Amino acid sequence: MNKTTSKDGTTIAFDRIGDGPPVILVEGAFCDRRTSAPLAARLADRFTVFSYDRRGKGDSGDTQPWSIERELEDLDAIIAAAGGSACAYGMSSGAVLILEAAARGLGMEKLALYEPPASREHSGDMVTRLSALVSAGRRGDAVEHFLTHGPQIPAEVIAQMKTSPMWAGLEAIAHTLVYDNTIATDPTVLDRAASVAVPTLVLGGADSPVFLRDAVRSVAEAVPGARHRYLAGQTHQVDPAVLAVALAEFFA
Repeated sequence: MNKTTSKDGTTIAFDRIGDGPPVILVEGAFCDRRTSAPLAARLADRFTVFSYDRRGKGDSGDTQPWSIERELEDLDAIIAAAGGSACAYGMSSGAVLILEAAARGLGMEKLALYEPPASREHSGDMVTRLSALVSAGRRGDAVEHFLTHGPQIPAEVIAQMKTSPMWAGLEAIAHTLVYDNTIATDPTVLDRAASVAVPTLVLGGADSPVFLRDAVRSVAEAVPGARHRYLAGQTHQVDPAVLAVALAEFFA
């Protein structure tokens, strides 16, 4: 594990493996750099891969108050560790984060976005509800609300998750759902996407829900020159082996 320091003094933990041009992996809700490990391993033969814990997760700090500007400063610190510029891959809210970063001129060379849930139709209901549940100490309810109304996990699957050891870990970082959903549900991000000036590929699963496939297309249409592609047989839980092939081809 490596560490760097964000602009506000927050410690940001990251891993670095491989050799070649730098690629940064940015995960979404409930994920940290350990989630990125299988994908990083498959890219390491061609790229130097940086995966990091977004603030509030894993071994990174969580200096308050949170804001998207602080998350962008965290990402900028990783870009600096990578040499000042890099290709970037983002998953879900992480995809929206790197899209915002590129729109604001951070050192991005290429962007690959997997199912960014960006839409001009978003309201603040999700963030409001999650904030209320977390503030009331109802972390488990916050996790269940997000899983039900965000990625739309079936109730029977959530019931199984509640009985597994992983549930306590999800509750522990339930407050970061507010961070992820604040980023992901900002309806103005698609307007700013028009200023992105780097090659962009928007990916999705061919078997993902319609709302996610529609978001893939909407984001691709908002970024000048972007293209989109649906990976056969994949959902939001994309197979790292399949994803690695698409990313290596695009980042090469």
